[in-house]
Amino acid sequence: MNLWRYVDQAAGLVLDPALFSRWAIGVPLRSYQLEVARAVLDSVFRRRGLTFAVMMSRQAGKNETAAQLEALLLVAFQHTGGFLVKASPTFQPQTVNSLLRLQARLQNPLTRGRWHRERGYMVRLGQARALFLSAQPGASVVGATASILLEADEAQDIPEDKWNKDFRPMGAATNATTVLWGTAWTADTLLAHTVRALRRLEEQDGVRRVFAVPWQRVAGEVPAYRAYVEGEIARLGAWHPLIRTQYALEEIEAAAGLFPPARRALMQGDHAPHPTPQPGALYALTVDVGGEAGQAEGPGERGSHDATACTLFAIQAPPGEGAPAAGRPLYRVVGRRWWQGISQAELYARLVELAEAWAPRHLVIDATGLGAGVASFLRERLGERVIPFVFSEATKSQLGWAFLAICDTGRFQDHRLSGCPAQAEFWRQVAAAEYQVLPGPGQGLRWGVRPARGHDDLLISAALCAALESRAWSRGESFIVPRPDPLDEMDGSPL
Repeated sequence: MNLWRYVDQAAGLVLDPALFSRWAIGVPLRSYQLEVARAVLDSVFRRRGLTFAVMMSRQAGKNETAAQLEALLLVAFQHTGGFLVKASPTFQPQTVNSLLRLQARLQNPLTRGRWHRERGYMVRLGQARALFLSAQPGASVVGATASILLEADEAQDIPEDKWNKDFRPMGAATNATTVLWGTAWTADTLLAHTVRALRRLEEQDGVRRVFAVPWQRVAGEVPAYRAYVEGEIARLGAWHPLIRTQYALEEIEAAAGLFPPARRALMQGDHAPHPTPQPGALYALTVDVGGEAGQAEGPGERGSHDATACTLFAIQAPPGEGAPAAGRPLYRVVGRRWWQGISQAELYARLVELAEAWAPRHLVIDATGLGAGVASFLRERLGERVIPFVFSEATKSQLGWAFLAICDTGRFQDHRLSGCPAQAEFWRQVAAAEYQVLPGPGQGLRWGVRPARGHDDLLISAALCAALESRAWSRGESFIVPRPDPLDEMDGSPL
């Protein structure tokens, strides 16, 4: 099989990525992948030294495109020699994964048994080498030269100063073609800044440099992908930041209000609070623990300046198949408790009283700092119904993302207005809540109400319902659909 296409150009020998992917690799590239591959190869072989930004939705084949390009270029330059350099936000797992994927693609009839791994981070085929380096802030990478291609994987997570200082100069002397791969995130990332700069160049000379492949383009070629993404949208909501960035390729603000009006509207229900437990209803209680009167906040503790806030949920049965939140419960707020400065002993007694009165299926409690003791005693008294939640930067970030998914799919619903002071304070906290997207590959979310703007105890208590998402809500006797009750048609006294 003749795998090569000869073109009478100054570039000389040009490899056809469509033939290479189909007949050598055995994994055909899709049309949007071939668009990228051909543009990059044209720049490499013509020594144009262009920079490209390639954004593909998650699982659309970005890494596959990169690995096949790298394998093809190693074949093309195996006799003349040269270096490819690829940077990743972390060595483990991202750099390692890129290296392993290239090795897998080199196990083809043209190169099998002819390539070698060197020094743990380098792949050599003949005189051509591919170097895989970490772009973590402390990584030492000075000295490498990219004579064939310079790449940045997940460029939205690579610190811009690290790239400009250590990696960008690697292609200066050779005018190497550069590719930044990734997905959209915030407007102040390396990838976002590069896209804007390349768009300006495109307007000037008409040469395409930015390739954006949102999920709809992929779904046009892969029907199964459409079904998958539509399932993710149903699970997280169309306005969830991860859907907007990783699938729709839209930028989000790095810092802004966490609950804009559209999201707040989804959080408002039309049911009444429950003054007393209703027959057949399934309840859950979530507790954010504040500090005792006069108690100073200790190292690592959170919320001691807040009150202790409790949110009572009636868990509504998951909707049927085809509903937006199919298979996942609705969390309907039916009451709140809000205590300022009570002792741990008194808090324990009141929570036991609530648990005995309402028989919640689960009780999620903040077990950070001051809450650890109360959580321990409650678990000893109530058993596995009690779910301790320890706050850290990582766990609060995860809770925030999960709570947004619940809100954006309409599965968090507050009761209708009832004149309850705690409810009014909850919505004030919602309006005051802000977020900051943290830089780096962890996609961290820092969120809450700044102390200067008040407290967030009731908001945190409500968000703890996201800790119940991993629980198996069965339809048997452990999951009973509440029947309509006359009390639900009137405003009772909320908790």
